[in-house]
Amino acid sequence: MKQVILILAFVLATQTATAQLFSREKVANNIDNLDEKFLSWGYFLGFNQYDFKFNYNEDLKDILVDKTTGFHLGLIGDMRLNNYMNLRLEPGVFFTTRNLQYDESYFSGMEFNDADLLREVKSTYIHIPLLLKISTKRINNFKPFIVGGFSTALNLSSNEENPDDNSSGEFRMTRGSVFYELGFGIDLYLLYFKFTPSIRAIFSLNNEIIRDTDPNSPWTGNIANMQTRGVFINFTFQ
Repeated sequence: MKQVILILAFVLATQTATAQLFSREKVANNIDNLDEKFLSWGYFLGFNQYDFKFNYNEDLKDILVDKTTGFHLGLIGDMRLNNYMNLRLEPGVFFTTRNLQYDESYFSGMEFNDADLLREVKSTYIHIPLLLKISTKRINNFKPFIVGGFSTALNLSSNEENPDDNSSGEFRMTRGSVFYELGFGIDLYLLYFKFTPSIRAIFSLNNEIIRDTDPNSPWTGNIANMQTRGVFINFTFQ
């Protein structure tokens, strides 16, 4: 239900911008001087859906990732480089949960129960991206843009230093991760502030798995590489 509401909100914003683009009537510009500031500030909130990309040592069945919808919020610092480019710092806190479903073939020759086939991976990220925003020329009260850059994240729920591993029910990840990010959105200039809906994808650049003590562990032994990827829907206010 949340995803449907978010998609409808984004479509509505896009339709509003498109209507202004093709309207023959001159629309009065709101907050003309906002984009002239060298430094500006704002905040964002939104929803996220994180996933894992796995590479395997042996050709067993894929580990299935049950993705849930998480929540995030944060602050924005924007530096104007010229009329079309801005450098942005967007530190935020992101909450998400991923459930890993293992196939029984991973436990061949071992005793196991249903709880062994499932691992809940809760993550709380302190996420800090440095992004380059490239915009078109402003048309009436909207301005499309693309955005990209790199980010680092600290996973406060990683369990990296936990001495217990999956044999005790604890799935462990690296605490720090590095990502690259790509996205697009539309700046909508309202009467008193700028509202920006956007969509962004992130892709991890490092292996995030912390291996179990047993090298033949059914939970980590067949994982050659595990990397986070995800999709953010952001609503920004400046």
